[in-house]
Amino acid sequence: MAPVVSQLTIDSRDPHALAAWWAEVLDWRYVWEPAPDDDEIEISPPSGDATNWLFIRVEDAKSTKNRVHPDLRPPDGSDQATELARLLALGATRVDIGQGEVPWVVLADPEGNEFCLLRGTPPQAAAALAAELEDNAES
Repeated sequence: MAPVVSQLTIDSRDPHALAAWWAEVLDWRYVWEPAPDDDEIEISPPSGDATNWLFIRVEDAKSTKNRVHPDLRPPDGSDQATELARLLALGATRVDIGQGEVPWVVLADPEGNEFCLLRGTPPQAAAALAAELEDNAES
């Protein structure tokens, strides 16, 4: 039997601010109401259909490119341009990590952690995958 991922842990200089930022970006909720002196803040999706994120206080600032990063898709009924404008208005910044010309946008959160905004919505991605699998089956 394999272990179960309990949460994704993210180091942060200010876990309160970063957890609040990501909770707004993802429309997630706090697992518990954080106290002002908490060094760990956990957020989760209301539906419970994804792994929780745990922000923990560390003293050192981020210094290099992330080894792991989230890829976000625009929600149903939206598109990449609309979601990009929303994320930038919330404080995300565009970053160049050497990605070149790609259909996704690389951004950073307020502490500099990179993440990607993909082009398609979840149904569009599922349809593209189904078409690709069908093409491969016919080959």
